[in-house]
Amino acid sequence: MRLGNLYGPDATFLGIPAADPEDVASWSHAGAAIIGAPFDGGTSHRPGCRFGPQAIRLTDYLPHDGARPSLALGVDPLVDLAVIDLGDVEMPSGETERSLRALEDRVAAVAAAGVVPIILGGDHTIALPDVTGVARHVGWGRVAVIHFDAHADTGDTQMGSLYGHGTPMRRLIESGACRGDRFLQIGLRGYWPEPETLDWMAAQGMRSFEMSEIVSRGLDAVLDEALTIAAIDCDAVFLSVDVDVVDPGSAPGTGTPEPGGLTSRQLLDAVRRIAMEAELGGVDVVEVSPPYDHAEVTAYLANRVVLEALGGVAWRVRQRAGQPVRRPGDPLLEGR
Repeated sequence: MRLGNLYGPDATFLGIPAADPEDVASWSHAGAAIIGAPFDGGTSHRPGCRFGPQAIRLTDYLPHDGARPSLALGVDPLVDLAVIDLGDVEMPSGETERSLRALEDRVAAVAAAGVVPIILGGDHTIALPDVTGVARHVGWGRVAVIHFDAHADTGDTQMGSLYGHGTPMRRLIESGACRGDRFLQIGLRGYWPEPETLDWMAAQGMRSFEMSEIVSRGLDAVLDEALTIAAIDCDAVFLSVDVDVVDPGSAPGTGTPEPGGLTSRQLLDAVRRIAMEAELGGVDVVEVSPPYDHAEVTAYLANRVVLEALGGVAWRVRQRAGQPVRRPGDPLLEGR
């Protein structure tokens, strides 16, 4: 049975069709499916991102008509991919393991149907079931992860618990769902993790691009390296986007803001490029906390991250089919 927004009115992402997750035959034709994960039980500082899925679905000044033609790519990802919205997974506050298990099962079912799961968080704890669910379909250790974040999220425990938004990447690597040497982190900065955790990360072969390296080398060079590594001996890429990778001046509505991050433009361009060039097995967008947002700017950004990811997937499908495609940077009206 479909559950709409757990904490608000039942509304779909920008007006796309709703679907019942149990009626697989009714949505298995879709190219991608929206899944809400309204969970913030793993938050260590400012809560509220359980309301993130609703904000990401609803925040837009354009009609909620299920269509969004992309100026940059010349595709309409919502239409071209026949994207559907499966509503929220039931994730009761205080029942972490039950909640994560339910989300993993939902993601695994969507991936098994050949549909790309797009998960709206929720705090970053959900990356554990998200990537695991995709790995259950693609294969254990066959999923590379590209992770945008201010924080590594590789802690051993969080306040004595194995589960929290500071630990999911360690749990994923420990479980074998993904390989440490195919785990690429972009945008790290600030004052955590401590040396012991960094030593653990190095021992796993993780590649983490701290902001000062991005500034010195340029984001395009960093993406070149990340995409090259992710394609080696893996069959899919999972893209995990924590909105706090962006400077809090442009994304204030998040639980653990860290100054000095990417610009909104950089993140959108990067997400689009990854979706165009990599075989995406799944995407999550996390840590949008509406109670701390101002003028909905963080929710708008997250909404557009989802659209850019879907646009890249639609562009890739069209290119593979030999259909005309537009490339970012092409003159907008050329040939019209």
